[in-house]
Amino acid sequence: MENKKIKVNIIGAGVSGLCAGSYLQMNGFETEIFEKHSIPGGLCTSWKKGDYTIDGCLHWILGSKKGSGFYNYWSELLDLKKIPFHDHDVRMHVEVKHTRDKYGDNTFHLYTNLDKLQAYMLDLAPEDSKVIKKFIRQIRILQTFELPPLLDEIPLIPSIIRSIKMSRYLRFLLLILKLNKVTNRTMARQFKNPFLKESFELLFDGEEVKMLVLAFPMASFDQKSAGYPIGGSLSWAQRLADRYTELGGKIHYNTPVKKIITENNEARALLVRNNVIHPSDITLSAADWHHTLFDFLDGKYVDKTILELRSEKKLDLFYSVLLVSFGVNRTFEGEPHFLRFPIRTKLESPCGTNWERLEVHLYNYDPTMAPEGKTMLACSFYTKNGKYWIDLRKNDRPKYREAKTKFCQDVLDRLEEKYPGIKSQVEVMDFATPATVLRYTNNWQGSTQGWLPSDNFAASSPVGFKLPGLRNFYYASHWNRPGGGLPIAITAARDVAKTICKDCKVKFVTPPNRTETEP
Repeated sequence: MENKKIKVNIIGAGVSGLCAGSYLQMNGFETEIFEKHSIPGGLCTSWKKGDYTIDGCLHWILGSKKGSGFYNYWSELLDLKKIPFHDHDVRMHVEVKHTRDKYGDNTFHLYTNLDKLQAYMLDLAPEDSKVIKKFIRQIRILQTFELPPLLDEIPLIPSIIRSIKMSRYLRFLLLILKLNKVTNRTMARQFKNPFLKESFELLFDGEEVKMLVLAFPMASFDQKSAGYPIGGSLSWAQRLADRYTELGGKIHYNTPVKKIITENNEARALLVRNNVIHPSDITLSAADWHHTLFDFLDGKYVDKTILELRSEKKLDLFYSVLLVSFGVNRTFEGEPHFLRFPIRTKLESPCGTNWERLEVHLYNYDPTMAPEGKTMLACSFYTKNGKYWIDLRKNDRPKYREAKTKFCQDVLDRLEEKYPGIKSQVEVMDFATPATVLRYTNNWQGSTQGWLPSDNFAASSPVGFKLPGLRNFYYASHWNRPGGGLPIAITAARDVAKTICKDCKVKFVTPPNRTETEP
């Protein structure tokens, strides 16, 4: 079969589906994407409410400029020079409750410039110079390696050069294994200074999180290669969708898939709304992992590993998010764009999760999010009980709406304490729950990023590109590796396209770096 005649049906116009579709189109395949929503992006999305835009995903893009291997990946699909990015001087501000630094300021500033961050921390706590310098040095080491490791051509490299490259990545792996044992709490215990100790304890609002989660983006922030794309998530997704259609791909919006039709253990077609059947040579699902295996395929192609994933014995689901957003007639000049701070009265959710701190994101650096002189403000709350909101909406819609309204008002009461007068300035209010995520994207239990990273960071992912016993089927999305997010989405898309090419005996090619070749 000639490669130009190989037909691939793709489920889902999220980032993975769009990227995989583009790579396959570049390599001569005929592809079509079937998307349940009316817009592209999946979880990478924004939506309008009145004159305001609410963003449900992006805080930064790893690889916005040279300095990250992801720059090479995105550049295969988009002309990054034509996209405006905003680089923050401070990643986040963390307000601690009790301890104040020597200047009387109770807020820790996580500067994105590593030199500035080191000088700031040394000035605060010279007694912790050894720990501080080690922390910065390790992030600097991460900067010497491209992520993802671009080793595609290593088999063609002479053996001496190949061994040198492999030894470098072995050094990288050893560093990762070492850093994987460090969390923000174990890091905090290394400090003598009480202000730094408390600041690191609260970096993730009291949760214990591996410092790798912070170190990787910090390495890119310092190099100005993790910028926020002006226009937000939907704008980014639309660029990817436009690129895919430019390459000849076709997207069917408002076309939810009902089943993957199989015959003799081979994926043969998609059954979509109105019982329309779309045959293909290959089926690629870039949709939710659980929905694909247990709804589209009725759980027929599973093994012990898959069942352990479903029961969360192998990996834990990533948190679900309650996203409460307000369109505010206020500029918030001089206020931190991303602040975590304690609140006087504990905030309680009907799902059983409680918070003693708020996370506030002010989008006043993106003029597309609100009318001039106004600001979109968002508060994110993380819960492991997204199922509560999903079941409540399903079983008692009036109570669901009532619970949403009350929670929004409770959040606004806490914001009034921090930003006096904000109650009278709110023009728009929105609350996206895990039920919202499930409704628009099918993501299992409203999870926002698939799996939580496990203790063994370097272990291979239990979610592969193929399923046991099913031919001509592939899977790729943010569920392929713990941590999820756009870096995993584009990596999985590119890798599955390479796998399909290899299986079909097609040489995988990509265009020259668009940002280097186009004016």
